[in-house]
Amino acid sequence: MTPVPPPRWTEEEFAADAGIARANFVETRMQEPLEQYLDRFEEFRQTVEELIEGTVDLTQLADQAVELLTRSPDMLTSIRYLASPPISADDLTELADTRLSTRQLSADEGAAARRVIETVMLGLDRNRFPWVSEDREPTDAERTAGVISTAALIATQKVRTARSMESSGEQEEQIAAYLVSQGFTQVATRTVSNMNDAPAPGEFCRESMFGTRKADLIVRLWDGRVMPIECKVSGSSTNSVKRLNNDAAVKATVWLAEFGSLGVVPTAALSGVFKVHNLESAQNKGLTIIWAHKLDALGTFIEATKGT
Repeated sequence: MTPVPPPRWTEEEFAADAGIARANFVETRMQEPLEQYLDRFEEFRQTVEELIEGTVDLTQLADQAVELLTRSPDMLTSIRYLASPPISADDLTELADTRLSTRQLSADEGAAARRVIETVMLGLDRNRFPWVSEDREPTDAERTAGVISTAALIATQKVRTARSMESSGEQEEQIAAYLVSQGFTQVATRTVSNMNDAPAPGEFCRESMFGTRKADLIVRLWDGRVMPIECKVSGSSTNSVKRLNNDAAVKATVWLAEFGSLGVVPTAALSGVFKVHNLESAQNKGLTIIWAHKLDALGTFIEATKGT
């Protein structure tokens, strides 16, 4: 018997659902509390203020390198953000040729720690800290501006990163909960090199390798086919190209080549902002589109696989 085909959508249906997804995104985004940003700002305002005052307006950074870099993660972050643009922890590790562990930074009488400070100071933001390059004391206004602007930069990035991680994680939780409501059982994470490695019919696993690419969820349909699902949340139509077409659709192409069109149903669960022509392009490459606000379509398809 021919397996039941997964849902496919017309341009008009994509347009309607994309509109709903965008409206949901706007509502959620506008309702996010300001408190999260304000809490992070105040936390780092105190840390940056402590950093500047404790090093006599950054003139004693090198002398206190070990103590400052190993004091707390927030202090290390604040030091990285003295540069413009801020230096990521990974980049700083490479540029300063050292790991950022307490043991490594404390070794060789603090030589590694001083390299870290030297690296940061090479990229010091002269607009936020003009007094350093001009070799003078800062005015009260300059010192305050340096503290506030740096704390704002850090808080903004922290909130943005947390929001992105929470959005993707929440969507994955939503899909997993829905699968359980449809009678599926979650099983252990695994590496699926062939169909024998996949969960059994009526089971699913999370964050697992499926062939050569990782899937957020791997679902074994009742008819034996495997449905790897990617959860994608996009905050803009531009970002949607990366998440949908350059990631999920590419994975779909790879999975279809590795496992065959008869055995796998590559799927993306979407929420947020997506352009219709990008949705059509991804679908044409073999990617099944499911909307987070319309999971009943997933349930209908899953139920239909029981009869094949």
